[in-house]
Amino acid sequence: MKNRFTFILGLLIIFVYTGTIIFHQLKPLPEGFSYAGDFHPLADGEIEFIYDLTYQLDGEEHYEHHIYENIVEVIEEAEHFLIIDMFMFNEMSDEERDFPPTSAHLSETIAKKMEAQPDLKVIIITDHINTTYRSHDAQHIDPLEELGAEVIYTDLTRLRDPTPLYSGAWRMFFQWFGQEGTGWLQNPFGENSPDVTFRSYLKLANVKANHRKAVISENAGLYMSWNAHDASSLHSDIAVRAEGMIIKDMVEAEKAVAAFSGNDLSSFPTEAELTELLDSREEAPSSEEVSIEAQVVTERQIEYAFIDGLEEAEAGDMVWIGMFYLSDRDIIEAINNAASRGVEFRLILDPNKNAFGQEKIGLPNIPVAEELLTREDDNIQIRWYNTNKEQYHTKMAYIIRNDESQVIAGSTNFTTRNLNNYNPENNLNIIADPDTEFIQSIDSYFHRLWENEDADFTVPYEEYADSLSTARYVLYVLQKIFRVTTY
Repeated sequence: MKNRFTFILGLLIIFVYTGTIIFHQLKPLPEGFSYAGDFHPLADGEIEFIYDLTYQLDGEEHYEHHIYENIVEVIEEAEHFLIIDMFMFNEMSDEERDFPPTSAHLSETIAKKMEAQPDLKVIIITDHINTTYRSHDAQHIDPLEELGAEVIYTDLTRLRDPTPLYSGAWRMFFQWFGQEGTGWLQNPFGENSPDVTFRSYLKLANVKANHRKAVISENAGLYMSWNAHDASSLHSDIAVRAEGMIIKDMVEAEKAVAAFSGNDLSSFPTEAELTELLDSREEAPSSEEVSIEAQVVTERQIEYAFIDGLEEAEAGDMVWIGMFYLSDRDIIEAINNAASRGVEFRLILDPNKNAFGQEKIGLPNIPVAEELLTREDDNIQIRWYNTNKEQYHTKMAYIIRNDESQVIAGSTNFTTRNLNNYNPENNLNIIADPDTEFIQSIDSYFHRLWENEDADFTVPYEEYADSLSTARYVLYVLQKIFRVTTY
């Protein structure tokens, strides 16, 4: 009898566990998630490409960083509302290296703005990584909430699970105990950071995040690969700043996250208020001035935009990709298909060797690069960004077709975790005439890095070609099969 009971109980647990996995892989997405807005016409002066570069020159590290100053400008010029959606907003690190106090400075800048303009509506949407999953206070966010900012921690349980084998067990057994409490384990993000609870480690193992990076006011919206994180402040990143009616769609995408996280939307500007604010700006560009169209795309819609763009490319067209992580199978297949039609690719990838003071083993980019180069033609060429202890954290694709160019840029790595509706992500999909200043700045950026015009930006593929052992490749394959990766 006892054996029979144990058998039935085991079957029941397996049934519930399997059902939990299936449901949280297929459950409906929250309203407004995986969003594709309308295309909005922009004059050349209403959109700008901005970048941070850390590079080697004559054996020394040099910096060209412009993103943060643009963020400060948007904050200081805001008059009616300010929305900040930021994945990492902290100073936690396991590195001994000194970093600029980026997170503290950003928090202080927002605080000064709120004190100078008390009627400004400030909304901060973020991820519980900044509390190491509820184990401690958010050092640079809590003071802003005390000043009156609406702080929203994204409810990631509403989204599908990227690590199903583990997440199924976490949802069944562990999530009910929460994560709050007095920590007693070393913080995984650095020994100088607050201790954490074991339950926070269990939450961390879901590897799930609000990965968006945006700063939005009535004057401009910035979509970025940049994080407000001290140890990330030396990374090479990109941002796109846009003005005009596209801000309505940026706000709409953020309202969706706030709504499914169970927050009050009263702090957000209404559609009528946004229309009035944006219509009160300078006159919209005339049809003669319009040479650019831009669209807000989030989550899976980012993948669709890129693959659709590749499908329109023909022999002789060119595609540039600058990417921190590249591993999504749909993306890789689309790249191979386009290359087979004669489309030429130039990829600049991070070698995935460094992560906040810890040495990595080149996954996923080194095996993916090797796979892409096992072709009979030479339509795909790859160079590695010449990183030191920082990362080439860019997430951008640039498609040059016969009569137009397309740019897809923002927060999103080209990985399954980032593209398959698991993490909140945000990008701009931009179609423009090749002669516009915006496209020319993108073009110059890629050529400068590829050709090492004035510094040692990139190194040949062969630099890391032999660094992937058989054991590491097997690990990469197993991680992809069982989906126990950060990519």
